[in-house]
Amino acid sequence: MSDFSNRQIIIRIVFQIVTVKLLLKICFAKDVPANFVFGDSLVDVGNNNYIASLSKANFVPNGIDFGGPTGRFTNGRTIVDIIGQELGLPGFTPPYLAPTTRGPVVLQGVNYASGGGGILNHTGKIFGGRINFDAQLDNFENTRQDIISSIGAPAALEMLQSALFSVTMGSNDFINNYFTPVVSAEEQKLVSPEVFVASMIGRFRLQLTRLYSLGARKIIVVNVGPIGCIPYERDLNPTEGDSCASRPNQLAQRFNTELRSLIEALSTSLKGSNFVYADVYRIVDNIIQNYRSYGFESGSFACCYIAGSFGGLIPCGPSSKVCPDRSKYVFWDPYHPSDAANVIIAKHLLDGDSNDISPMNIRQLANI
Repeated sequence: MSDFSNRQIIIRIVFQIVTVKLLLKICFAKDVPANFVFGDSLVDVGNNNYIASLSKANFVPNGIDFGGPTGRFTNGRTIVDIIGQELGLPGFTPPYLAPTTRGPVVLQGVNYASGGGGILNHTGKIFGGRINFDAQLDNFENTRQDIISSIGAPAALEMLQSALFSVTMGSNDFINNYFTPVVSAEEQKLVSPEVFVASMIGRFRLQLTRLYSLGARKIIVVNVGPIGCIPYERDLNPTEGDSCASRPNQLAQRFNTELRSLIEALSTSLKGSNFVYADVYRIVDNIIQNYRSYGFESGSFACCYIAGSFGGLIPCGPSSKVCPDRSKYVFWDPYHPSDAANVIIAKHLLDGDSNDISPMNIRQLANI
């Protein structure tokens, strides 16, 4: 073979290598990053389908506007589903426990969220099975190793640094731990609200630091919403009348104040980190207080309901009644927003100002 032919072969090989690298660069482009999701039932897309748990949503009428039940605790999409669509991600970020969430698919991100999960490991024990944040981080560590094995450590590190990470945790630590009716009286005698919130923040600090140590750099931390306004808490606190239950909201606000300080401290101490504080409490509270201006007919009643003045006493299930137009309700069931409400929340997080999310919104974070 001539030297000229050899040079042609070498040139073709070099061209192919450059092409592959270019394709990889496009795949990991910052405007369409991988998306890794941690959280509870607000963002669970089906992980609880695969564990023995009382906290499940893989039955009708859940998913009534999504082609049927998938394990999402709403009539349609979760907030992270909508954000992923807006950012141009290919398909919905899949649940970690799904058998198909293997191989190249994990390079686009994985959802580890679990209904009933919390920051504290004993949160949600009334449901039996659930995946709390520590266990979700264990699962992410497994994915991280798979990514390293697939594309090598340097490329994996670069990919994780450009990826989005979101953490939606804390609501269950109140609703299904501190305020659980069967245990709350005893718990609250032994542990003051201040001590309970401090224990949450202390654990959260360790968990978020671990997430950073595993390679995450763009980390969105969602605060606890106005849990006293969900139909479940309204029905548990009938003396409040048509108002939200004040005590759950007070504890949520106490936690959120501490959380904002924690996020600011981590941003300063963890080199190269971009922590973002998402004020979902403010966003959802505004939707509830001004529901008519957002096009809703109800800001307090569950669309999927069986019993209770606000439809909040019994979880949504096959025997539930369902409102004919889900787009007119802020709440899908006793605990979770509707797809229509999730769209509004997602828009505020994607493109909102510093009153909604700081120091930058998700679209700005994705483009760093």
